[in-house]
Amino acid sequence: MLKFNFFNIPTKDEWLFSLKSFIGAMAGFYLAQRIGLPRPFWAMLSAYVTVQTFAGATASKALYRIIGSTIGAFGIVLLLPLFFNYSILAALALGLWYGFWIFVALHDRSPRTYAFLLGGYTVGIVAMPAMSDSSQITLPIFFDMAINRVQEIGVGVCCGALAHALIFPTRAGNVVIQRLDQALKDTAQNIRNIIDYRRTITAQRPNLNTLSSTITELRMLTTHIPFEANNLRWVHNILGSLQDHLAALVPVLSAIDDRIRYLVKTEQGIPEEVRYLLDDISSWIAKGGDNPYAEAVRLRRQIDSIIPVITKNSSWNDMLAANFTSELYYLIDISEDCFGLRRRVNEGLAGQEPSIEAKERKVSTMSLMVDKRKAWASAFAAFSCVTLTTLMWIVSGWNAMWAAPMMGGMYCLFFSAVDTPVPLLKWQFWMTALSAIPAGLYLLWLFPSAHSMEMVMLVCFPFFIYFGTYLQSPFKSLTSIPLFFTTMATLTMFDNGSANMTAFINVQISQCIGILCSIIFMGICRSVSIQSFIRGVVKGIWEDISSLATATTIPSPVNVAVKMVDGISLIAPRLAIAQKDHEASRSGTLQSAVNILLDLRVSMNMTRLLRAESHLSFPGDSPFRNLIAKLANYYGTAKQIPEADFKALLPDIDKALYDAASLPANNQQNIAVCALTGIRCDLFPTATPYVPDATVSTDGEQKT
Repeated sequence: MLKFNFFNIPTKDEWLFSLKSFIGAMAGFYLAQRIGLPRPFWAMLSAYVTVQTFAGATASKALYRIIGSTIGAFGIVLLLPLFFNYSILAALALGLWYGFWIFVALHDRSPRTYAFLLGGYTVGIVAMPAMSDSSQITLPIFFDMAINRVQEIGVGVCCGALAHALIFPTRAGNVVIQRLDQALKDTAQNIRNIIDYRRTITAQRPNLNTLSSTITELRMLTTHIPFEANNLRWVHNILGSLQDHLAALVPVLSAIDDRIRYLVKTEQGIPEEVRYLLDDISSWIAKGGDNPYAEAVRLRRQIDSIIPVITKNSSWNDMLAANFTSELYYLIDISEDCFGLRRRVNEGLAGQEPSIEAKERKVSTMSLMVDKRKAWASAFAAFSCVTLTTLMWIVSGWNAMWAAPMMGGMYCLFFSAVDTPVPLLKWQFWMTALSAIPAGLYLLWLFPSAHSMEMVMLVCFPFFIYFGTYLQSPFKSLTSIPLFFTTMATLTMFDNGSANMTAFINVQISQCIGILCSIIFMGICRSVSIQSFIRGVVKGIWEDISSLATATTIPSPVNVAVKMVDGISLIAPRLAIAQKDHEASRSGTLQSAVNILLDLRVSMNMTRLLRAESHLSFPGDSPFRNLIAKLANYYGTAKQIPEADFKALLPDIDKALYDAASLPANNQQNIAVCALTGIRCDLFPTATPYVPDATVSTDGEQKT
């Protein structure tokens, strides 16, 4: 159960945030009244619902709320007239509507998901109160009701967004730049630590999971940049591309760290010319964004001078050297791109629109990792909760029961993305029950005495200002929302003329029944442990690796890295908890999650091999297809292939290596050889070294 002290003294920023929110809400309420909208309290409520810490985030949420309300309005107009006279079909239709939109929402992890969530529950919060008295409902009323709600919500969110944009606005841009610069600084330090061949190789590996989590956090925050009223919005795509490049660094750094550790343990150690190269790269990275272009060119030429030319007679050491130097090449290319993109961000901040901004591409947030199991389970929970409570409403004949499916479905939607929603839902239940005290005071005593706009503002000011301060902090808002917003939502009873003691008590009881139903169904369908979540994400990553073999279009390494690094960012904090509980040591899948960077490296090398294959000419069929199909099967079966089949991958890799080395030496042949070398090192790190012209290998190792 969450614990929270409502008597903590808010900070100055929280008071200012609450004051701006109050001004926006009162302006929306006043305008809705002046233009004759039937339920002005909806405008007040909507203004508060969209408030966020940053002005751009408030504006984006306001836009998504209008879009979601419009989607919900279409649902009201399309669904309810069809099924209003068919009770069971109406219950099923409402349940399917909620379930569908919750499923769609969980497939988009950007702030856009709010539009889908709102599209789902708008049907309930708008139509169900009106449907409580079927004798007053006619088919044209559904259309009028939908139009009016969209107008009221539009007035409220616009006033709320304007208040936060015009009154001492807080910009997300400064926070994004600060966190981005810190991420670049940390990445540079990681690079220097990894390529420091003098370090103790037995030391703990660098924690690249932290970088993965930072990239995902930045990606979510950056989505609000286009709504910011400053120059940073012109470089939105550049910021996204910079984050993509940082993600692409994660597997490269992991591979370089692994190769350095391997080379240090060999008899020859790291060659002297490679040491000079690593020192020069470290110095170049330390200079950061001040690097001249010529320095990067010099480093590439330095690599070209030491990278071996691979032929069919090349030794394993030659192939390792080629693989290692190719990873260094990727490191320089990506780092230089990061430095250049950061300079272009500065140009945008200075008011100069970058000349190639329109050509800059970033990976869409729609391609991020999705837990489909969670999406299906949440959708079924919402469907079951809404359908059952609606049927209970119909069978009981209790008019006030409309609040049960409304609240049950809404809470299923809002807590669908949480790993373990039941503890939070229990807190919502108790806070909703507690909200009966302030809601009753306002509904039955204070508001009936307010006969002017000035009196309404005076009555609302103490409660709204104080609890509005808790909306700025994500944790505080999570715990205070049920008390604050349920109280405010109760005031909408004034709009439909049901502000009396009997109706109030019935609605409060009905709301609690709805939340209890959401607790039951989310507990049944979404009782997923941290370990189960990690397994789901890991298997999702493996399925994506397996799908590379059958992809009609070969994805870029950056796209592959972005999605899988995002998956790692989801795993990392939960894996830390599992490791503290010693679960990771007892579970094969969780142990695989610990080594998930290895799978990321394999996927990157498979992608490079596929892209190189498309540019190479072979006397017959591609010698790589059989190996790629077997690797895809290995990951497609969640690594559950027989031991003999896994060991058989080693001679297949060696055969593909020999075939690649036998091709005419060029850049694409080198990429193919380096990719195959990387796959061999990652899957069989302790196997006997590759022997030129070998078609069968007799040595393997246990599955990783």
